[in-house]
Amino acid sequence: MSQDAFRLISPDGTESELPVHKGTTGPDVIDISRLYREQGVFTYDPGFMATGSCSSDITYIDGEEGVLMYRGYPVEQLAKHSSFIEVSYLLLHGDLPTAEQLEEFDQTIRRHTMLNEGMLKFFNGFRYDAHPMAILSAVVGSMSAYYHDSLDSSNPEERDIFAHRILAKLPTVAAAAYKLNIGQPFMYPQNDLNYTENLLHMLFAVPAEPYEMDEIAAEALDLLFILHADHEQNCSTSTVRMAGSSGANPYSAIAAGISALWGPAHGGANEAVLEMLQEIGHPKHIGKFVDKAKDRDDPFRLMGFGHRVYKNFDPRATIIREMAHKVLARLGRQDTPLFDLALELEQVALKDEYFIEKNLYPNVDFYSGIIYRALNIPTSMFTVMFALGRSVGWTAHWREMIADPTGRISRPRQLYTGPTQRDYVAVADR
Repeated sequence: MSQDAFRLISPDGTESELPVHKGTTGPDVIDISRLYREQGVFTYDPGFMATGSCSSDITYIDGEEGVLMYRGYPVEQLAKHSSFIEVSYLLLHGDLPTAEQLEEFDQTIRRHTMLNEGMLKFFNGFRYDAHPMAILSAVVGSMSAYYHDSLDSSNPEERDIFAHRILAKLPTVAAAAYKLNIGQPFMYPQNDLNYTENLLHMLFAVPAEPYEMDEIAAEALDLLFILHADHEQNCSTSTVRMAGSSGANPYSAIAAGISALWGPAHGGANEAVLEMLQEIGHPKHIGKFVDKAKDRDDPFRLMGFGHRVYKNFDPRATIIREMAHKVLARLGRQDTPLFDLALELEQVALKDEYFIEKNLYPNVDFYSGIIYRALNIPTSMFTVMFALGRSVGWTAHWREMIADPTGRISRPRQLYTGPTQRDYVAVADR
């Protein structure tokens, strides 16, 4: 990381030379860590839209050009040639595995999918209708009570054990939350199934009859998990890093990330897409709702279009669009009106001059919600599925943060706008 200097002169003439760090690609970063000491001021950046909170070599995004790379590999290549387990190894270890390394990693994950039996009893303490994200966050947070033998974050071997456990066990937790909601018995994982096949089995199998695996469904989930595996310093990832910077155990840090992801502005967007489609109701109403979306005075918004980071197109949406059409052709006919509505809205958005001018293209949330619906995954589980894919990105960032010798506890500052000093007045005199 090479550096130049940025000269800053304050109104009173005080000069500072702030280092400018250059990454391997992307914008340069001005190091302001000495700014308060030398100039007596903080910077102000609500939402941290222009602030680099850390250095990282995991994921790179160029929103202007529509670029997303994991460890330097374009997501398009990984989506076409790789698997979620291989991408997980890449994110965790920095390089693509050899065939032997991939086989060993895959077998390790398969053999750590079972939960401690005490954890399964924990599920019975939740209401039958508890939201699966509430269960997921609570159960992951409790895992430190069951797996406290390997919580030494300074030990690289124990960091590996944690990474394998959270990746392997999270689908089992998610499936158990779903089974609790629908009143069916929990299904134990099966080591002969791959990652997404095992998840589908735990979600939809019942003890009374054999479960017939649909390979299209497993393929679609694997692709979605690849596309959701990481997305740089987003809200939930930054939350994991911030929680972990205190030295909190990694399960607590991941639970914090799950809670952040649950917010409708972050992980709940694909749920909002389905709610929007249900509100539109019929293709004949699309024109009216498009007009409402164009009206600045109307609060209605078309969900699943455009992106805060990607300004021209979301590279993940281009990939997932093909899979969405493949899934609908094979599995989606049981909900024909809703899917026909989604496809009609997609075509309107791709051709309408307003959408083209504003770069309001269908994004990954638009298509992922449609796929989940076609796979009979209920809306309440959409964000849970997002969390399963993103868990490996959270873990990779936690590991990177913990291993950074320059790391410090996160402690943002503020612009204080409250009262200046006031003297206490006894209650009788107020």
